[in-house]
Amino acid sequence: MSIRAPTEIQAACIPPLLEGRDCIGNAKTGSGKTIAFALPILQKLSVDPFGIFALVLTPTRELAFQIAEQFAVLGAPLSVRTAVIVGGMDFVAQAIELGQRPHVVVATPGRIVDHLKSSGGEWDLSRVRMLVLDEADRLLTSTFTPELSYLFGVLPKDRQTALFTATLTDAIEKLADAPPRPGKQKPVIHRMKESVETVATLKQYYILVPSHVREAYLFHLLAHPPESTLALRRAPPEPTTGKQHKPKKASTVLPDDEVPPPPPPTIIFCHKPRTAAYLTLLLQTLGIRSTALHSRLTQRERLASLGLFRAAVVPVLVSTDVGARGLDISDVALVVNWDVPVEAEEYTHRVGRTARAGRHGVAVSFVTERDEERVLKVEERIKTKLEELVLPEEAVLSKLNAVSTAKRLANMELHDSNFGKREEIHRAKAAKRRRDEGADDS
Repeated sequence: MSIRAPTEIQAACIPPLLEGRDCIGNAKTGSGKTIAFALPILQKLSVDPFGIFALVLTPTRELAFQIAEQFAVLGAPLSVRTAVIVGGMDFVAQAIELGQRPHVVVATPGRIVDHLKSSGGEWDLSRVRMLVLDEADRLLTSTFTPELSYLFGVLPKDRQTALFTATLTDAIEKLADAPPRPGKQKPVIHRMKESVETVATLKQYYILVPSHVREAYLFHLLAHPPESTLALRRAPPEPTTGKQHKPKKASTVLPDDEVPPPPPPTIIFCHKPRTAAYLTLLLQTLGIRSTALHSRLTQRERLASLGLFRAAVVPVLVSTDVGARGLDISDVALVVNWDVPVEAEEYTHRVGRTARAGRHGVAVSFVTERDEERVLKVEERIKTKLEELVLPEEAVLSKLNAVSTAKRLANMELHDSNFGKREEIHRAKAAKRRRDEGADDS
């Protein structure tokens, strides 16, 4: 993994974790937080190997798979067995895997609780020595409160606990200030030395644009990306012989000689799954290879999209905030906020997908007539003023007819695929689940 010296978070947190202390680690995205808790777990596991030794909780499925990959690499000499327990995958297969007592379980809270409640006592978490909450600021919200309360009730009281986060919230500060449990010391707390949450190697811009022509500006930005990102363009892998999945080449509304070269690795963030699906179809119709990542895809489809993007088969990933936290794709050159985040702290996580580990990167936010207040909150949060990026209006609008045609085709394809109906079904199920939970509480 080419690790020659520890990062600040690693140097601050690994020694106390090895000593058995609880720890709260705060550091910028891309600073090596996963290794800061993985190495102490593996060191202690090498002394007394048994399963289930450690439980790592994450808010998103993709982050869980990524953490498990790092455990697999770092723990290979120890033959560490790791299980990923997240929604969207075969429940029975996961139950069998848990019954075999892997050393490390990386899970989303809801799915691991479901397994505990249905295990029939075949396995439990009574011997867990280390609990890690990664992206703790997100986990310690009302969304995950019922699951975490259940887990804290079944985990050993004398366990070691570590929290890692890029953003310190009131909930984490309260935990840091709370008196320790009997027989325990107060946790070691490492805070970022700098108060600015984004890294100095990240250039941050905004584009003022009317909402009805955002698509034309997005296409121009990807066709003419910032000059500082051009060196990061990646050639797609050479086709190999034999049977192999190849992404279908989308028909484009542009003549071949007007199709732009592929942009450098880019992640576009938006609020809703439908928007992610729409933008993916739009860009494909304009000749830009793209893939989507959102909650309406199956887990296998989500992993396949990430695989295509990591392997440079497609240069653009269009994602909701399921891809905003923790994903480590080292050479992402450009992050685009199609929608300005509602919560300012989510901006930090989104733009943290680029300029990782000392590299350079660019973040561009599309600011419409509705976004002024959100941008002010973002700037207050990151203690940095976004710089305006002005695109040549004449050049942007010269492709307006092609973009308008692509918009119409993308919306037609979404309609034909019944995406809206699937959204309605999902919303109805979510509403019923909330009603059922309310009835249980009463």
